[in-house]
Amino acid sequence: MTQTINSKQFAAILAPNSNSIAVESNVFADFFQETFALTKRLFIQLQRRPSSLVAGVIQPFMWLILFGALFYNAPQSLFGNDFSYGQFLAPGIIVFTAFSGALNAGLPIMFDREFGFLNRLLVAPLTTRFSIVAASTIYIISLSLIQTAVIIIASAFIGAGLPSFVSLSAIALIVFLIVLGVTGLSLGLAFALPGHIELLAVIFVINLPLLFASTALAPMSFMANWLKIIASLNPLTYAIEPIRYIYQNVDWSLNSIVINTPWIDFNFGLVLLLLCIFDSLILLAIKPLLSRRFA
Repeated sequence: MTQTINSKQFAAILAPNSNSIAVESNVFADFFQETFALTKRLFIQLQRRPSSLVAGVIQPFMWLILFGALFYNAPQSLFGNDFSYGQFLAPGIIVFTAFSGALNAGLPIMFDREFGFLNRLLVAPLTTRFSIVAASTIYIISLSLIQTAVIIIASAFIGAGLPSFVSLSAIALIVFLIVLGVTGLSLGLAFALPGHIELLAVIFVINLPLLFASTALAPMSFMANWLKIIASLNPLTYAIEPIRYIYQNVDWSLNSIVINTPWIDFNFGLVLLLLCIFDSLILLAIKPLLSRRFA
């Protein structure tokens, strides 16, 4: 007895992987839709409360002006290669501002959690809960790039100079990498800690100490030996020093040595790899937390 097949069955025989491809495309489409909706919600909140953006732009500008004025009469050769302190300071302020904003990324999630919105979001049929991380990351990166642009423009007026387009692209990449990892860390804390009071306490405890334990304000050669060890392990240092090298050297490449630690010297490419590893470890660490529900 002959068996007839319809057109859909015939198409499935000719292209057996078409269904799986369609499912994968739907998954990606749903992920982008979820991420877009959650990101839009964050920007609507920013539009209703623009003071956070204004403060985030004014604060690094004040840091740059005040610290630049503090060391205005410092000898030109004090920080090496006859560069001004403004040129030395700008990369540190860029990274620390992005770091501070990313460290606060968990606060909106924490408030959503305390008001019950996060539980509704976690029980929703999301394609992946990493859309929550992606939305917060896109939001924080957008704010960080605005702040970075303000710092770069302001630092140009105090003698730091204006990097080329390729150099600006490299700076944006480094800011993206450090913001991605720290945003993931902050979101992980928002899922792990019991409330916003505890999250604010952690932010307060680690924010400024990480600044002073990095090369944001002074070179590693100025530090005590024990602080050099901490600074050489600080992720902020691995974001600051490549940007500082870009500011101080017109010609740079992935093989350029940008960090000198007590153990080993790191080139530009290796620093980027370490930042990518840092991001990957953070994202893997927070993955189990995304499956939690909260009372």
